[in-house]
Amino acid sequence: MGVISLEEALAYAEKAGLDLVEVSPTAEPPVCKIMDYGKYRYKQSKKLHDAKKSQTVIHVKEIRLRPKTEEHDVQVKVKHIKKFLEKHDKVKISLMFRGREIAFTEIGRKLMEEIKSQLADDCVIDQEPRLEGRNMVMIVSPKK
Repeated sequence: MGVISLEEALAYAEKAGLDLVEVSPTAEPPVCKIMDYGKYRYKQSKKLHDAKKSQTVIHVKEIRLRPKTEEHDVQVKVKHIKKFLEKHDKVKISLMFRGREIAFTEIGRKLMEEIKSQLADDCVIDQEPRLEGRNMVMIVSPKK
């Protein structure tokens, strides 16, 4: 309709039995449309709902170990990590040091390297093993 006054636009909307909706308030002059506002809001909410539905949610699972964890138990933990990766979840592998174990971080690093070598075919290392306080943490994610 072009540039018209507010009163004229409201009169057109009233005549059509619809609402005058401001679409772009920052434009100069502001852009308005004559439409059914309820229907417009409904379409917006449906669009938002569809966008949320198509979004994939990535969960971060955590596996906790200790430096004294036996070999078989480590193998079981690796199987769990592989299952999480198959479900497209990221995995945070935490190696906890208690008490005086913190003096033997090289044992923990060897254990993390062993786990990393066993998972090499199934994942991508997001964060290399690093010491954070009393925990050594490594984050892995599935291959795309």
